[in-house]
Amino acid sequence: MLSAGLPLAGSNHHRINPTLFFRTISSSLKQLDTSSSPSSSSTADDDDRKLSSPVTGTASFPPLKVGKRVVLVRHGQSTWNAEGRIQGSSDYSILTQKGEAQAETSRQMLVDDSFDICFSSPLKRSKRTADVIWGSRKAEILTDYDLREIDLYSFQGLLKHEGIEKYGPAFRQWQKDAPNFNIDGHYPVRELWDRASSCWKKILVHDSGSVLVVAHNAVNQALVATAMGLGTEYFRVLLQSNCGVSVLDFVPRPDGGSPYICLNRLNQTPGSPIAGGSSAGRKASKRIVLVCHGSTQASNSDADDTSMDMLGTIQSQKTAELLLDLNVKSIISSPRIAPTETANAIARVQEAADCLGADCVPRYVETKQLKDLDESVNASSLQSGWVNEFEDELLTEIWDRSGTAWKSLLDELSNESEPDNIVVAVGHPIINIGLLTHCLNLTKDWMGSFHLDAGSITVIDFPDGPFGRGVVRCINYSAHLGRWSIPITRPTQDDEEF
Repeated sequence: MLSAGLPLAGSNHHRINPTLFFRTISSSLKQLDTSSSPSSSSTADDDDRKLSSPVTGTASFPPLKVGKRVVLVRHGQSTWNAEGRIQGSSDYSILTQKGEAQAETSRQMLVDDSFDICFSSPLKRSKRTADVIWGSRKAEILTDYDLREIDLYSFQGLLKHEGIEKYGPAFRQWQKDAPNFNIDGHYPVRELWDRASSCWKKILVHDSGSVLVVAHNAVNQALVATAMGLGTEYFRVLLQSNCGVSVLDFVPRPDGGSPYICLNRLNQTPGSPIAGGSSAGRKASKRIVLVCHGSTQASNSDADDTSMDMLGTIQSQKTAELLLDLNVKSIISSPRIAPTETANAIARVQEAADCLGADCVPRYVETKQLKDLDESVNASSLQSGWVNEFEDELLTEIWDRSGTAWKSLLDELSNESEPDNIVVAVGHPIINIGLLTHCLNLTKDWMGSFHLDAGSITVIDFPDGPFGRGVVRCINYSAHLGRWSIPITRPTQDDEEF
């Protein structure tokens, strides 16, 4: 299986030496320091249209002697979630029946995974979720007050219409410009980012290799962003759904100092990632789904353009079934064999929607090939840890090509004749990583900070239209693959190299 990142439990990969995997070849992998700042900043006025991503200072974390994987989970649906009431760091809500079921699904998802310790917010809705997921494990659950939800002061307890009526301009600023939102003399999002950085220092110094953290929507967003060196302008960009699971890998640097960090996956949810719902509180009629083609025969062949193997065929069919609930308008794929096979599988299922009972009329899906989605690398050389093998010149070529492809996808998405437009792009994981980093307005130095598996999907919504900023619903989602999916965590026993 081809992937861009560290292997997980159950994978057939050989264990990667982390210092080798994250070794910097020229500037091909990002280090969390100020020298790796993303693309040029934009003004507050165009924040809704484009993300700027200046690193807000050196992301300094304790040096690690061994690698650490941290699994973040948001609590299940609470009573105030169901009411649409602003919770903040208040502690009056509890899990609903649906929230209890979500926590149980997450428990089953993680039941066979090895965790050394669990950190939890002390708030009831989060602590209950942690208790359900932790189950009969013997290690204690450590509560940390810094893992509480964002402090929203006078807003807490209000329904949306009450906030608008009572606070007017301040509430609109909370909706439109949250990083600069001020209430009761506080900047809640800025305070949250500082608190998340403090949490990481406590989590990383704990003597453990695999950590479960159960907390809340905003604080989990802040934990992901601060780990990766992203500023407060990324608030509400990296979605965290009820009981959504996100995974971060922290890998020691050979010369000490802050570890290298990779976002292994984002927001793997108990329910479907493509189901109806809001993106950062707003409806979105435009969406791009990045699909990684299924596993290929490359590992057994010297050819650089091969068909999918049996596993890849199953993965592509599972992906097609997942996307059946979406009315896909166009599928754009790399011209290579495996992406084309995956795209054709998706198109066949889409066009049979009426026969399969998903739609009352036949669908027509336009299928196109885009040369810029071609990774142009020898597939047989892309084994575990292959990102570090890319010379800077080749990585730059891939980065430039994915940038051109991203612009083409946005053009496709902007088709005015399709008010509800869903575009599926099928390619190799490295190209999809390039597309994702372009979406987030990062540079190629960030490409080593993301991980994608064969058969996975990444979903990006555009509530402000195709040229507004994207809201990432999930990254490297693979639960739809069922028994062929890769488990959330890796085993920690007898793991000498990691």
